Order: sequence, then C-alpha cells, then structure tokens
Amino acid sequence: MVSFISNDFKAKLGNLSRSDADAADFGIVKVDENGKILLYNKYESELAGVPVEKAEGRNFFTDVAVCTNNRIFFGRFKDGIGKGDLDLSFNYVFTYKMKPTNVMIHLYHDKASKTNWVFVKFR
Repeated sequence: MVSFISNDFKAKLGNLSRSDADAADFGIVKVDENGKILLYNKYESELAGVPVEKAEGRNFFTDVAVCTNNRIFFGRFKDGIGKGDLDLSFNYVFTYKMKPTNVMIHLYHDKASKTNWVFVKFR
C-alpha cells in the first residue's frame, strides 16, 4: 500500500514543531516505544474527539485508542519496534468512542531522530 506520508515530511520528523503538526492534513501521534503519547496533533484530536490535553501523556493503545490494542495494530507496532524497522501502511477502522471510521494508518520509526509515529488519514 502506498503511504500518504512523503519522504520530505519524514525527513522533518526530528524537528517537527507542534504548529507544523497541527497544520498537517492528517493525524500525527508521536509515541514512545510503549505507546505513551508525546505529541497529538489537532487533526487527530478532531477525528477521534479526544482533546490534546487528555491524550498527551497517556498510552495510545490502551487509554486513548483502545480499539487499536490488538494484533493487527499494536502487534504490528511492537513487531516493528522489536525488529528496529517500522515503516508500515494499512487500512483500519477506528471504533472506540466513535462511529466506525475508515482510516489509512502509517506506523513509522524514524531512525535519524529515534522517534515513533502513528499517522492517520481519513479515507
């Protein structure tokens, strides 16, 4: 599957500011290796109906987007982190605290900045 994340955008992840993240036309969630949210942008907040201040500092997979805590989503994330190679796109349906919502997901580990990302685009 072709990703909606450009290589130019990936190259900027080490220096991505909150204003740059909020200006994006897709969801951006920066997480640590366990899923703790370090950055949650405006698009993702509006799509999920979760205020930024209620998301950041919590676990994406177990607290904020519980419908992702499964083998298909979190399992792929953990596998990629474990292998040191996470760059995967797939279609998904969010269902937690919202009507079923079809999205494209891109899970990514940026080796240059040693950061992990969940990108979400409504489809």
